[in-house]
Amino acid sequence: MTDTPRPDDSMVESFELQRLDFDLREDRMPSERPDKGFLKNGGCVSMLGVLYDVAASINVTHDVNEVLLRFLHTLTDIIGARAGAVRLVGADGDLHLVASVGMDDDLVEREKVMPSLVCACGSVEEPEKVVFLSSISGCAKAVGRDFFDDMRDVCLIVVPLRHRANHLGVYNLYVDASLCEELRQYEELFTSIGRFLGMAIVKARLDEETHRLSLMEERSLLANELHDSLAQTLASVRFQVRVLDETLHEGNEAFLWQVLEKIENSLDEANAELRELIAHFRAPLDSQGVISGVERAVVRFRRRSDIQIFLQKDWPERKLPAEYELQIVRIVQESLANIAKHSQAKTVRVLLRGDKSGEYRILIEDDGIGLSFKEGQSGNPGDHIGLSIMRDRARRIGGELTIESEPGEGTRVLLKFHLPVEKLPVDIRP
Repeated sequence: MTDTPRPDDSMVESFELQRLDFDLREDRMPSERPDKGFLKNGGCVSMLGVLYDVAASINVTHDVNEVLLRFLHTLTDIIGARAGAVRLVGADGDLHLVASVGMDDDLVEREKVMPSLVCACGSVEEPEKVVFLSSISGCAKAVGRDFFDDMRDVCLIVVPLRHRANHLGVYNLYVDASLCEELRQYEELFTSIGRFLGMAIVKARLDEETHRLSLMEERSLLANELHDSLAQTLASVRFQVRVLDETLHEGNEAFLWQVLEKIENSLDEANAELRELIAHFRAPLDSQGVISGVERAVVRFRRRSDIQIFLQKDWPERKLPAEYELQIVRIVQESLANIAKHSQAKTVRVLLRGDKSGEYRILIEDDGIGLSFKEGQSGNPGDHIGLSIMRDRARRIGGELTIESEPGEGTRVLLKFHLPVEKLPVDIRP
């Protein structure tokens, strides 16, 4: 015997929206529509229209302040309220005024932040209970001035804003005292509006957090690209300038010109890499191909270093997704940059191998002095950053990166990943 599945939130919300649409078309409340009162003869449908508008706006706009302000204008107009306000609980636990209508600038300034227990505007006795207050004299005392000229004729409605079990804040309606009792019969509708506003607020916060994380990822990607390209070239220039300084002191004119030529070539490379980065971020889907990218990295390595380098290719002709090709080339570039700066090697080998089953291996090994530190131990912070970025790049394509090194035995960097043909995008399948 299997358990009956529980509908998720999206199904519940969809059902509620459909029910609201039916109520609007049938010109009635979800429960029995009253025959008397200020909301009869179409007013009830207008109130339901507010609820429907709030619910519909959840998936339409990303600006929650726009939703709240439009809601206040519409609802205060329908029920003839003198003013309205929306207050949200901040990280400090206080109520922050985020939207208002019918309040002058001085009152808005005074009401901007209010401890939740100081003023009746934020008091909610029970999580789902709408509060009707016959007097707002306590609110006036809390802010140090009257809200309106005829304070005795105004009552306050406090409606909780909730999402699931979370209390998000309240919305307030300041109405004529003569209407307060009549509006009590619409408590369920006020509560429903509060729930849908709570959904809109939570969705806006989730959208904002998603946008923030997206920006962080883009910044991290840009930092990685700068580290693996332009930063490496500039580090090479800095090293060559030191050699130039030593050569000047030695008075070796022939060698001096060689160093100057290397510096000039490195600056040309830096300029070219900067242009490549600009082009890459303007058109990130462009793909240069693994073989082409690695060959260019090898050519640059030969220009910057006197170390012998050999490239062996046993690579299928089919293209890989652009993201895969980018990460592979960058891992090779970073490995070669580390070899040029630290290894004191005489020989480097780069091996590219892939087969029809989708198994790929990229090996970069040297016969240098090996790493001067192991992961988890202290060392040059830049070296740790480079290794961390390389592993992050491997994870992006579902690969595994291993680094083997012993003092005096060189270093071996191996990237392995699996990408069968059926997982390739249709437009680049062989």
